[in-house]
Amino acid sequence: MDFVSIRIITSDIARLVAFYERATGVRADWSTEDFAELRTAGATLAIGSTRTVALFAPGSARPADNNTVIIEFLVADVDGVYRNLTDVVPGFVTEPTTMPWGNRSLLLRDPDGNLVNFFTPVTPEAVERSSLAPRMLRE
Repeated sequence: MDFVSIRIITSDIARLVAFYERATGVRADWSTEDFAELRTAGATLAIGSTRTVALFAPGSARPADNNTVIIEFLVADVDGVYRNLTDVVPGFVTEPTTMPWGNRSLLLRDPDGNLVNFFTPVTPEAVERSSLAPRMLRE
């Protein structure tokens, strides 16, 4: 089994896709006006409008109602992501901080209020733990 994607349901798909394109530097592939995907080497972030919910599970998902999941992106430069987003994020949950487990992390909320963590392993132990980090950090 492979984990391939996570999907966010939103009432403003254009706004949310634009945010994630800027935050990640990945261009979205739009299948319809109600569904877009940002594909990375490790997984895909799918973004669907509220109209898509009725197609597969009516009433099962509500936009901007997540209080349990943190969406995480491994990046080469957390501080660069922070600088790139300072004018679009009204308030960061945590500015770039090196965590006790060796990752430098930036925690924020996307326009729908979902928690998002951008992180870079910075200690040798953290780099070793991350199977994608050596490739990412060379790019």
